[in-house]
Amino acid sequence: MEFWSSRQWIYALWMLFGLYWLVSALKRKRTKQRESWSQRLGYVLPLLVAFYLLDRPEARYGWLSERFVPWSPAVEWGGVFLTAAGVAMAFWARWHLGTNWSGTVALKEGHELIRSGPYRAIRHPIYTGILLALLGTILAIGEIRGLLAVAITWLSFYIKARREELFLRQEFGERFDEHLKHTGMFLPKMG
Repeated sequence: MEFWSSRQWIYALWMLFGLYWLVSALKRKRTKQRESWSQRLGYVLPLLVAFYLLDRPEARYGWLSERFVPWSPAVEWGGVFLTAAGVAMAFWARWHLGTNWSGTVALKEGHELIRSGPYRAIRHPIYTGILLALLGTILAIGEIRGLLAVAITWLSFYIKARREELFLRQEFGERFDEHLKHTGMFLPKMG
């Protein structure tokens, strides 16, 4: 039996991620309040640019196709490990969020402030997991265009997370403010 290449493992991890998201999206609470389409475009358009940089062959021109890390099997397999760790983190967070999850910024009927699992230390651990998985993928690719895509994705998630926090503050008030004091946005709070 032949082992898969690092790229095949990364592809399989992202396919597993997508499948889990599709299946878990079937069980959600009804939406009570949702952001507008124009607000959503503020973080969706940057994500489209990031995906273009990663996926389109024409994005591999000039300095964007230069390597930021020398190629080696250790670097590529390190990328697979980070991708797997990020996907696992996103799965863990998504599982704890349960039926409160939404692909858009929204409040659900009977929305709960989740403070279990990764939400004990991080307010947006799904984004943390996706960013870690993306960093692993980019490490395996090794091209500057990937670093640019990660930066754009981070900015998009930051915009979306800030809007989510406005909704959560509106819904939970002082309970959310208390949660803010003890958690970091994408990484655990230091000190």
